[in-house]
Amino acid sequence: MTRQRESTVLLAGFTPFGGETVNPSWQAVRVLDGTTIAGHRVAALELPTEFDASLPALWRALREHEPRVAIAVGLAGGREGISLERVAINLIDARIPDNAGAQPVDVPVLRGGAAAFFSTLPIKAALLELQRAGIPAHISQTAGTYVCNQVFYALMHALRRRRNTRAGFVHIPWSPQQAAAHRQAGMPLEQVTRALEIIVRVALATSADSRVAAGTES
Repeated sequence: MTRQRESTVLLAGFTPFGGETVNPSWQAVRVLDGTTIAGHRVAALELPTEFDASLPALWRALREHEPRVAIAVGLAGGREGISLERVAINLIDARIPDNAGAQPVDVPVLRGGAAAFFSTLPIKAALLELQRAGIPAHISQTAGTYVCNQVFYALMHALRRRRNTRAGFVHIPWSPQQAAAHRQAGMPLEQVTRALEIIVRVALATSADSRVAAGTES
């Protein structure tokens, strides 16, 4: 008898970078590792904040888990609330070096790849549910041009033919401790993990995205 593969949600966060000692994206997804959301087991992945090393780690995890939903989560210090990213572009333009010291400028994520990919998460429906839960959130039109955007683009490229898999990228703000140090907006870990749970539940339950333009966009 063939054993049926367990339905999985893959959540990926990142290692600290830019002089920080923690990355709240990894802290949040690690909390959810091994839990079950709507009958799907969550597998958490910590990605290196490195251009060369992040994509092989992502691709290995996608092959291993064959997730029903795959969401990469990154830190966008200075933003307020949860950022539901809409589009990944085929461009790397690093403002600072990555953790391996690489700083590519004006190079493609994948040579010969599409100019851009859109998230397949129902981001407007997720935004509505986040707002109903009292969690600050918005739809973002740019994931930047650093490792986060690279991973977002590579994720969507890898899953472009898997129509049954929902995937996308979410940016989160500083942790409260980081926010105090930088004098910018932050969000408690518990609220971030609750937001991720909501986004996953909406992705699993929603066949078509909402056509209501809810909240603000950036």
